[in-house]
Amino acid sequence: MQNKSIKRVVIAGGGTAGWMAAAALSKLIGKQLDIALVESDDIPTVGVGEATIPTILTINRLLQIPEPEFLQATQGTFKLGIEFENWRKQGHRYIHSFGDTGQGCWAAGFHHFWLKGMERGISSDYGEYCPELKAAEQSKFAIQSQKKLNYAYHLDAGLYGRFLRKIAEQHGVRRIEGKISDVQCNTDDGYIQSLRLESGQVVEGDLFIDCTGFRALLIEQALESGFDDWSHWLPCDSALAVQTESVGEAVPYTRSIARCSGWQWRIPLQHRVGNGFVYSSKYLSDDKAEQILLDNVEGAPITKPRPIKFRTGQRKQYWNKNCIALGLSSGFIEPLESTSIHLIQNGIMWLLLMFPFQGITKSVVNEYNEKLRREADCIRDFIILHYHVTERDDTDFWNYCREMSIPDSLQHRIDLFRETGRVFKPQDDVFAENSWVQVMMGQGITPEQYHPIVDMMSDVELKSFLQTIENNAKSLVSQLPSHADFVAHYCKAVG
Repeated sequence: MQNKSIKRVVIAGGGTAGWMAAAALSKLIGKQLDIALVESDDIPTVGVGEATIPTILTINRLLQIPEPEFLQATQGTFKLGIEFENWRKQGHRYIHSFGDTGQGCWAAGFHHFWLKGMERGISSDYGEYCPELKAAEQSKFAIQSQKKLNYAYHLDAGLYGRFLRKIAEQHGVRRIEGKISDVQCNTDDGYIQSLRLESGQVVEGDLFIDCTGFRALLIEQALESGFDDWSHWLPCDSALAVQTESVGEAVPYTRSIARCSGWQWRIPLQHRVGNGFVYSSKYLSDDKAEQILLDNVEGAPITKPRPIKFRTGQRKQYWNKNCIALGLSSGFIEPLESTSIHLIQNGIMWLLLMFPFQGITKSVVNEYNEKLRREADCIRDFIILHYHVTERDDTDFWNYCREMSIPDSLQHRIDLFRETGRVFKPQDDVFAENSWVQVMMGQGITPEQYHPIVDMMSDVELKSFLQTIENNAKSLVSQLPSHADFVAHYCKAVG
């Protein structure tokens, strides 16, 4: 490997990935580095990663970003989960919330107690025990000093990039305008030496971060790092994105509405609604997909539908030689569970922990790649779950998804839950036990048994236990203001 110390970092590409990397590196470890970011105003970013998961709060805290300022700058709203409509079957809906449902014990999650309660006829619907889910349904939200809700954000991706750029430039990042025409590598070891721009300018560096999107100019076109294709498990390969006017108050959750050959998203911001349709071009033409999308938006379009073509999968190497891929250049897992920004953040966080100040070593590169691949595998399985465990048989697309073979790792988790009710969270899985429980039960899997430790409670004790949790959730939510009122008071954007 390369043993020379790392002083010059070159980030190829802007957008959320590039500017998040620039902001984090410059503010947290940048005093020892010269950081430059190369981007062109003529190259648009994909910019549709507008829904997030709660891990985004971690990097915002590390960057010491005041939350109201952040939400004002990005026209942001709050997100308590995702509502899935028509996924299990037409007309069915459930919410995957970010909160903990109920209270378990050391040996068994709350759903085991709930399952026995269902058997005895004393349980309410599973969601009745989760404050975040009930708040989402009632469109309520607040940040309280006690009994805090778990939440994430909806945000304008373009404004988010500008916000991060401001932080990065305040901490010394140099932005270089220009299109990359050539990636120049050392003939001896294959390491990247510099980027040549169309203007003729040469940008040299010791470590390069590829944020060039699906083009993957450095990690793939220059270094041929390889790609694991997941399209046989995740058959959607196309998306259309359109922005519409708001026609009502923003709800504190993302909507995911399954259609004939894919699904539609709705993401409410303060100033507009982000909409899109993710679909499989094998089962649906682009023209028909656009018609379905426009027929199912609620406000007047303020942009034209923008097509996005993609292939699901991940790089065989996220870090190859002296190049690290972040964002779309590292691979793509479709946006169903809003993990795009999280995966960018995760790549940055591990880079911060392993930054090769004294030189790049094989052990660090291998560890970095292993950690990112394991987490991507877990997210992949979680998203496949939504498609595969379905009762829908109304189109060829859903028949394929229901009947397709799935990864052994996912099949094991499904079998384990169906047969025993057990869910064990791998260390690298960003989704908690309750996320898997909510989605598996939401998609129609009911465990065949519950953990016998639950039988330590009498029926009277179990009824009181369940009722107390349900009452506490109701009490908490009853005290919350509406989401719209809280946003207006806490972080209303100007203009």
